[in-house]
Amino acid sequence: MKFKIKVGLHIKPNNKGKATEEVGIRLRVSWAGLRCDIRSGYVIAPAKWDDANSCVRLGNKNSHGETAGAINRGVMAVASTIEEVLTRFELDNKRPPSVAEFKEAFDLAAGRAKPEEKKPEEKPLGFFAVYDLFTGEMGVTNNWTKSTYTKFSSLKAHLKNYNKKLTLEGFDKATFAGFVAHLQTKVRQLNTTVAKNVGFLRWFLRWAAANGYYTGLAHLQYRPRFKGLDCKEVIYLEWDELIHFLNFEFPANKPSLPAVRDVFCFCCFTGLRYSDVAKLRRSDIHREQTPPFMSIVTKKTTARLHIELNKYALALLDKYEGVGLPNDKALPVISNVKMNENLHEAAEVAGIDEPVNIVSYVGSERSEVVVPKYSVLTTHAGRRTFIVNALRLGIPAPVIMEWTGHSDFKAMKPYIKIVNDAKVENMERFNSFGSNRSTTDEGEK
Repeated sequence: MKFKIKVGLHIKPNNKGKATEEVGIRLRVSWAGLRCDIRSGYVIAPAKWDDANSCVRLGNKNSHGETAGAINRGVMAVASTIEEVLTRFELDNKRPPSVAEFKEAFDLAAGRAKPEEKKPEEKPLGFFAVYDLFTGEMGVTNNWTKSTYTKFSSLKAHLKNYNKKLTLEGFDKATFAGFVAHLQTKVRQLNTTVAKNVGFLRWFLRWAAANGYYTGLAHLQYRPRFKGLDCKEVIYLEWDELIHFLNFEFPANKPSLPAVRDVFCFCCFTGLRYSDVAKLRRSDIHREQTPPFMSIVTKKTTARLHIELNKYALALLDKYEGVGLPNDKALPVISNVKMNENLHEAAEVAGIDEPVNIVSYVGSERSEVVVPKYSVLTTHAGRRTFIVNALRLGIPAPVIMEWTGHSDFKAMKPYIKIVNDAKVENMERFNSFGSNRSTTDEGEK
């Protein structure tokens, strides 16, 4: 479901032309041919409002003493709640909401209305009803993205396929183990995916226990071990492969591939995720500074990152400087699905075909297949390429984490392992160098 949120001032006809009289800031939401206006709870004088960027001009305050920064952040939080409500409703109901349904769901999520209290005579909520309460509360609290809602919606479907009559009262260690066996034998999920679903389900049970819905101990007692969790191949481009791909001249009959390659390479030289490069605007780029940098708020973690731009990243931005792109975008980014499809083709045409050994486990069953690198290359491989090559250049991990937004070293461990393996391989050169010198010295004698 597509939707649009437009932030503006709610100026009544009798207030037009009064630039100093404060008016409310509203968010106009449009979806499926419907429209609803949401009050932000903030006011500002029209003279202090930036129409072009839909925000309060920096350095201004309203009559309540609220600063531009506080107001703008508050409005963004309301917009985030709107997005979460629409996404959650579509996933749960497989249709767009009516205006009344949206308004009711928004007021509840935003704390503008309280849910009806359970009556004493009501029966305890069922397993899946409590699960819906969990995803609703955690989604708003943790600002879940659409992809996170999809993961938990998928888990709910698997639980229903396992047993539609699940109850919290009867959910014990054996039930948990039975569900895991179902994922492995019936669904044939990889162990890496099963482990993630186990973690999600344990999170739900912890929440249910903390809120008085669950009195069992399955989330504490059931701790399965899965084979192959650390054997996942980290797909990235070696430096030589990256430079070759960057400079490759595509055939004239492949006009869409150069732009896909350029966006991917930009991720390789900056560490950006696809979701962040997709919304990167020219106004985020600060070329006047030394060195030039970009300042963005990431979509996944909402953290602001300050990333200096190297010569490769700047050259890619320069390539599209004079191109008219929609919404002031800095690069010609297409949808992630289409991007990955075209990236496979671009890498294949460019000869990025190094054999990659993919090892996976379903339960105790091992699967191994060798495929060309281009077939498993995705947009996220750009971020991995940046991290691996940065580590190989000797850049300290904490500095890299400042660019990538990683909050702990756990996510960096696979990359550090790759670089350590490379160090071992290179140290072996000293051994061969010594034996070659000995042979040469004997010949000279």
